[in-house]
Amino acid sequence: MGALSKRAMGALLMQQHLSLFACPICQQKMLVEQQSRLVCANNHSFDIAKQGYINMLTSMANSKYSKELFEARKVVIDSGLYDIVEQKVSEYIGHVKTVLDTGCGEGSHLARIMAQKEAHCIGVGIDIAKEGILAAARHYPKQIWCVGDLAKSPFAPASFDAILNILSPANYDEFKRLSTPNGCVVKVVPQSHYLQELRAQLYADSEKERYSNAQIVARFQEAFTDVERERVTYTMPLARELVPALLEMTPMGWHKKEDTAIILDEITIDVDILIGK
Repeated sequence: MGALSKRAMGALLMQQHLSLFACPICQQKMLVEQQSRLVCANNHSFDIAKQGYINMLTSMANSKYSKELFEARKVVIDSGLYDIVEQKVSEYIGHVKTVLDTGCGEGSHLARIMAQKEAHCIGVGIDIAKEGILAAARHYPKQIWCVGDLAKSPFAPASFDAILNILSPANYDEFKRLSTPNGCVVKVVPQSHYLQELRAQLYADSEKERYSNAQIVARFQEAFTDVERERVTYTMPLARELVPALLEMTPMGWHKKEDTAIILDEITIDVDILIGK
């Protein structure tokens, strides 16, 4: 017997974890049909792509994020720049069976965190950007990848022991609906010195050179009754060849003028990790 195709591998993972899914149109339970789609009792059907991911959007969605951005993001994350943050997140979620990464992009953070978990633990990534999910499925076939919108969620209530929200917009009502009774939500948000060397060159002497996450943190603290907060700060050498990728992956870089030379030999990661229960 030959090796399974990526579509068959994705279908098998979904079959093994069907209880996580609910139809985003009618909220009914779902079944895998012919290793090619998820179908609910009301015959709403969602195709499993040949790359192994599933598209569960109920309407067209436009993303401002390009294939090039996700490729750059993977290069930067694979360099180890966020290893310390990922290790902290892994420690906070502890021993769990189900992890959902919301706004997962090309999946690198989730895949690297899941590599630290037990074999029985399944990771699911969701993003509205098809290009990100396509890259995630191509590189990380051991996780479930879903193009979807949390405003019309394709998941069943109380399904996930840990929900991750790493440098991405949040939907707290949906996070709480999807969390198991003892589950947690882990949100990573920039702190004031995040990528400060880049910010200093792009936004010198302007208000954008300074950043505060106070409003985001306050909103998180309003959403959860039990909140922990840890600041993680470190500065790492930055290889010259990573500078273009860093500029491509961050919205700060999108505003760089063509004649502006960016010279970086180190970069600071400065984030708050918020844990809500």
